Amino acid sequence: MTVSLTIQSISAHYGKTPVLQDLSLSVAAGELVSLLGSSGCGKTTTLRLVAGFLQPTSGAIRLGDRDLTTLPAHARDIGLVFQNYALFPHLTVLENVAFGLKQRRIAAQERRQKAAAMLERVGLSGLGDRLPAALSGGQKQRVALARALVIEPPLLMFDEPLSNLDAKLRIEMRVEIRQLQRVNGTTSLYVTHDQEEAFSISDRVAIMNAGRIMQLDTPEVLYRKPANAFVARFVGFENLLPLRTIARDGALVTAEGAGGAKITLSQDDFGLIPDDFILGCRADGLSVQQEGNGLPAVLGTRTYLGRAYQYQCTTPAGDIVANGALSDPLAAGNVAVLVPVPEQCCILTPEL
Repeated sequence: MTVSLTIQSISAHYGKTPVLQDLSLSVAAGELVSLLGSSGCGKTTTLRLVAGFLQPTSGAIRLGDRDLTTLPAHARDIGLVFQNYALFPHLTVLENVAFGLKQRRIAAQERRQKAAAMLERVGLSGLGDRLPAALSGGQKQRVALARALVIEPPLLMFDEPLSNLDAKLRIEMRVEIRQLQRVNGTTSLYVTHDQEEAFSISDRVAIMNAGRIMQLDTPEVLYRKPANAFVARFVGFENLLPLRTIARDGALVTAEGAGGAKITLSQDDFGLIPDDFILGCRADGLSVQQEGNGLPAVLGTRTYLGRAYQYQCTTPAGDIVANGALSDPLAAGNVAVLVPVPEQCCILTPEL
């Protein structure tokens, strides 16, 4: 049965140190949501609270119509996949996969059949008699995934499951995990510090910082329309320019920044522009040109990126990173203008 997960206003402390602060999150039935953030942001603590390994100091956790808040971990019926695989070294692959079924008192023949079928689904048929020590890292993680799925849990949770794998295998495994999750339709919560991993595997992503969710949205919205400066920096907006509107002419807005730097933007491109705002731009969002409507800049170090040249630029508003065309290389010391590319820029409200 596919059910939703609801985390309502939970807080948690380690000793006297607050780790989560009034955090709320809803994961729809069949949805995969990732918790994304740097170490110490609270993402693994959130997972451990849902799993029952920790107790919140306040708030509630519900899975469908079941209140999990005070249930012990073994009674929550959640599938877990860990970074370190957590396989029993003395059990065969088949026995590891069947372990949860045995705990649920499923008959021996039925659990062997179910475990074998799940091993086939994750591409490990024929390896059931091996011990974990004889497996590669990728094979071990497939066994861990099979073990979590075979019990048909209403909720599947992943804690940095691909961190121990090499780059090529991580890409392969995240595709497999996503495909299996979609086929099974299992509601899933996925913890990672890797933005590419989270964006490629998730229906929605919660970006976390200091025990709070800074923004919860689809990967596309997070990438194009971050809600605040923290999220903008996190998803790769290298340049954040505080600006104040000084003139309006129809859709055109002229704004001024530090050092008297002026720039004109069109609300046809950016939507409504407030009186005080932050212009967030990726390096690709500021095109280095010899003339045009943009920020005046003196070019510094030039780096070849393959698809563009990247320049360290000095402007009246501060140091900026911007990309220029390979067809028009400019030397350090040249004066240029940095022209905003709306598709790679965003308008942010200053944080109070």
